[in-house]
Parts: sequence; structure tokens; C-alpha cells
Amino acid sequence: MKALVVEGGAMRGIFAAGVLDTFIEKDYYPFDFAIGVSAGASNLVGYLAKQYHRSYNVITELATDSQFYNPRRFVKGGNLVDVNWLVSESEKRYPVNTEALFSNTPMLATTTNIDTGLADYYQVTPCNLEQVLEATAALPLAYKRTPCFSGGCYTDGGVADSIPVIEAYHQGAKEITVILSHPLSYEMPKSKSSWIIKRLLRKYPMIGKAMAERSTRYNQTLEFIRNPPQGVTVRVISPPETFRIKRLTMNTSLLNEGYDMGLSEGKKHLASRQGVYGLTDENCHFCL
Repeated sequence: MKALVVEGGAMRGIFAAGVLDTFIEKDYYPFDFAIGVSAGASNLVGYLAKQYHRSYNVITELATDSQFYNPRRFVKGGNLVDVNWLVSESEKRYPVNTEALFSNTPMLATTTNIDTGLADYYQVTPCNLEQVLEATAALPLAYKRTPCFSGGCYTDGGVADSIPVIEAYHQGAKEITVILSHPLSYEMPKSKSSWIIKRLLRKYPMIGKAMAERSTRYNQTLEFIRNPPQGVTVRVISPPETFRIKRLTMNTSLLNEGYDMGLSEGKKHLASRQGVYGLTDENCHFCL
């Protein structure tokens, strides 16, 4: 089986938006299933619905809007980011082609269960689309509302599983293409303020624990990507070292630069899959 995994990372998702727009343009849909996290899930919706530029528009026009990101509101006790507004406004301005989405590759989104601190993976359906998109991107502390559905309550999927390649493997994938939101050289540093986070999240102790352990799990996932089990191929598409986008970058010029990098890396990946420029399955430098 072949799987596509897309990491989140808030505004860093602009890179994956570029990669996936290249895939849309070339009608590249070889995957048996796809898993996205947070912004990665939103990007996958645009890709699987075959809506070129939808993800780009959501990030550059809506995610930069003060209705979504508002530090002044946060200081007064409100949301730093209003995920519910972003999900509903995205559907209002750029309605999802649900016929294409749900007749295409099955999609799962990662959420973090607030009671267990573990990842729950939901298959996206017409009935739960907006609920799952809100839950997978519900950043702890920055988003005050706690999305609840299907008997559970959730926070951002990246807390428990930022890059669900191991889950893709457990679901039977032997060929995994993963789109990262950091250069491949990146390793997540251990948090120096985990005790503060645990205190702020004292109502949700398992989320505080998961946040404290996040860097360890993230780096273990990177080790899996670099050294997959025998018989498993992991193909990585990652931003170059010059990628300057941060989680809350709102500068349009920088976002456009990141999107163009995604377009470029997407084209390189497709060229490698087609054996162009001497690159084949055997010598593909995008394959680990």
C-alpha cells in the first residue's frame, strides 16, 4: 500500500500547499490513503478535492486575517487563533468540492485525545469534515474551545503525533511519501518550559504530559523516517535549509516564497518518480 503523510506546523503549511498544488496540476494521485495533521489536514482537503490554490488562499488570505490570528484578543483572554472561524470561513469563501474529495483517496486526520494524551485518527467523512478539521488544529492554550465529538474531546493532533508515518506503516503502508514542514536536518529541541506548560494545562494533565514528551516522540519519528523497517520505503519532500517560514509568520512575501519552494520541490519529486534527469527508484535522492 502507498500512503501520503502531511505534517502540520500552522503557517509553515504553505510549503505543503505548494507541493500539493504541483500534484494537483499533474493529476498525481497514486496513494491508497492519506493522513494529515493540523494544517496538513487542511492542505490534504484541497489536494484530494482537486482544488488548485485553495490551500494557498486559505493560508495567505484567511490565516493572516485578524479574525483568525489576534494577539490583542489573546491578551484580553480570548483566542490567539480562532480555528472555528478559519474552518467555517474557508468553507464559505472556498467551498470544498465534496464530490471529488469523497470519491478520491481516503483521508485520515490526527487528533490528540485530551483524556489520554494519545493520538486518535479519524477518517474524514461528509458528516465529520468540519469537526475533524477544527479538532486537528485546535492548538492548546492558543485556542480556548475544546472540540468534542464521537464521545471524545480533542486538541491539536501535532501534540501526540506530528508526523504520522508510523501510523501509516501500522495501517499497512510499505511506500510512504511524507511532506515535512521543516528542513530534513531539523530536530525538535527539548522544551525548557515544560513545567510551565504542565501548570497552564493542569486541567488536562495528559495533554501537559504529552506536550512535555513531544520533542522525544517527534525525533523518534524522524529516526523512523531516516531508517525505516526493512521492506518499507519512505520518500521525503522537505523545505530547503533556506526556508524562513515560522509557525506564525504573517508576512505575505515570505509566505509566497515558501509556497514557491513547495512548487519547486513538488516538481523535483515528480521528476524523480518519472526517472527524469537520471533519477530512478534506485538512485532517487529524495528516497530514504
